[in-house]
Amino acid sequence: MPDVAQAVRFYEDAGLQVSAGGTLTHMRCPGQDRDAVTLVQGRHKRLHHVALRAAGLADIARRVPTYGGKVVAAPEHFSHTGLWIEDPHGMLLHLVEQPREIPLPAGNRFAINEPGNIGRINRSAIQPISQSAAGIPLRLGHVLVFTPDTMRSVEFVTQALGMGLADHAQDVIAFCCARSNSDHHVLAFARSPGIGFHHASFLVRDPDEVGRAGRRLVEKAGMGDWGFGRHTVGSNFFHYIQDPWGSWFEYYADMDFIDDYALWTPTNYTLEDSLANWGPPVPSDFVHNYEMGEMTSS
Repeated sequence: MPDVAQAVRFYEDAGLQVSAGGTLTHMRCPGQDRDAVTLVQGRHKRLHHVALRAAGLADIARRVPTYGGKVVAAPEHFSHTGLWIEDPHGMLLHLVEQPREIPLPAGNRFAINEPGNIGRINRSAIQPISQSAAGIPLRLGHVLVFTPDTMRSVEFVTQALGMGLADHAQDVIAFCCARSNSDHHVLAFARSPGIGFHHASFLVRDPDEVGRAGRRLVEKAGMGDWGFGRHTVGSNFFHYIQDPWGSWFEYYADMDFIDDYALWTPTNYTLEDSLANWGPPVPSDFVHNYEMGEMTSS
């Protein structure tokens, strides 16, 4: 980021906390034991790398060259543990062997009253604003990055890394998951002339918190937004808020879950379902890669 202090303010307004500072600024969701965002000082906004939890790193390292990637040394100031690789387009990934995240504690079930199925009886669904939860992000759910070749990026992460293709919309956007106990997608790709960072998405408890947290961050950030709405692909409710550098921060709730990829069948959606099932009009620059004009001078 060109201004790390400004980036810290944005992510703190979004509900994250600084876990460590210095050359690298690490931020995480309250109560989490691992970082969600690492901020690096630079001349321009650009994607540095994506970190993923993985197993079998030696096998992955052997497969990476077969699918157009390469194993590389750890960047300066970053951990030498795990495996650093570049995908066929030059996007940097850091694979680390870590325990699974501790499951989040259950909250009050989001109950709705629908015809023939009354799920909430003798109580109000909504508390007064003064008593309503602010919508704190619980964990990082997924990231979406730009790529010049969506399906080649999918081939790389599925064949070299062992992920699964959850769904895609033609060759424009694709969503990839882990092979077991995974949100519908943890890494997604959108077509662009070059690589770059589009958004990071953070889980909140329910659709009400998506709405509350999104509106609060819009007011604090003073930038553009898209939402409240619901995706077809993944089924999650969403609200996106633009950061000062043109990329996006998403709050989401109610994502499809894939416990065993062998039981899942990917769907190739039409482009009309690639962004939303319903919601407000899409901002004109929602899929613009603001890093493209900066790549040669970064």
